[in-house]
Amino acid sequence: MHRLEVPLPHLLPFAIGSFDSIGPLSRANFPHRHAFYEIVHVTGGRGAHVLDLSHRTLDPPHLCVITPGQVHHWEDADGLTGQVMLFNEDFLLSHPGDAAALDLLAGRPWLRLRDPRDGIAELLAEMEHEYRTLREGYAGVLRAYLHILIVRALRSCEPAPGRGPAAAGRAAELAAAFTRLIAAPGGTESSVASCAKELGVSAGHLHALVKEATGQTPGRLIRRRQTLEAKRLLARTDLTIRQVARDTGFADPAYFCRFFRRETGLTPGDYRAGIGAGAEPDGGGIHHDPRIPSIAAAATGTVG
Repeated sequence: MHRLEVPLPHLLPFAIGSFDSIGPLSRANFPHRHAFYEIVHVTGGRGAHVLDLSHRTLDPPHLCVITPGQVHHWEDADGLTGQVMLFNEDFLLSHPGDAAALDLLAGRPWLRLRDPRDGIAELLAEMEHEYRTLREGYAGVLRAYLHILIVRALRSCEPAPGRGPAAAGRAAELAAAFTRLIAAPGGTESSVASCAKELGVSAGHLHALVKEATGQTPGRLIRRRQTLEAKRLLARTDLTIRQVARDTGFADPAYFCRFFRRETGLTPGDYRAGIGAGAEPDGGGIHHDPRIPSIAAAATGTVG
């Protein structure tokens, strides 16, 4: 099991700190992947960052969003300063639309933060302070701050390298329309074909542009949306498993249970029981998903 060395002052599927306080794996020089989100704010240092084979020389300040399953590592990194934030999809339950926004941000691997008026550095400092002081209501404050950070980061997006503004705009616009569609009430019951018809494009065109803008296929985004909505219903309502299955687009509760376990590693009942016991899933510091083998296993002698 590949474990991240992060400080854990509480059981929360969230951590933020400096590269030093999060630990050496925050600047790992071997390719690896994990099942959580990572937002990296680089304010200083030298070297390069490689994300899904996209090689970027550091030119701080940068903001980088890394989504679950992406492969990344640092090359010849030295003197890195800034903040590293780690969280999983459970932390997005209050703002489920943020998952789609993070997919869009991941399509712009490095956001150059050239306008000090964007307030991103100050916002991250506030988040780190809130995380360390643990004042009453801190979890809700952190979720609200994260939502604001995502919105501000979207405003800072530039066209992806190698593509003109028009091409970038078409992909981003269609991807945004698609994510709004599946985030709407009943959206988790949609298929890729029905979404394409609703948006007035072919399924192939939708697949190509959504993958271009987000790095994820439309089918994968729908499955993630179904999983997130199922988690929300299991955590926040008293609906039966059959009712949760129905409300997330599954006519067969047994198939829903198999789907949920495949996506999360837990049965719906086990997930709800964990929430009821007062612990948020994945809050124990094991951020690497044992169902996703690390491509760095040979180099580290671990599986994560």
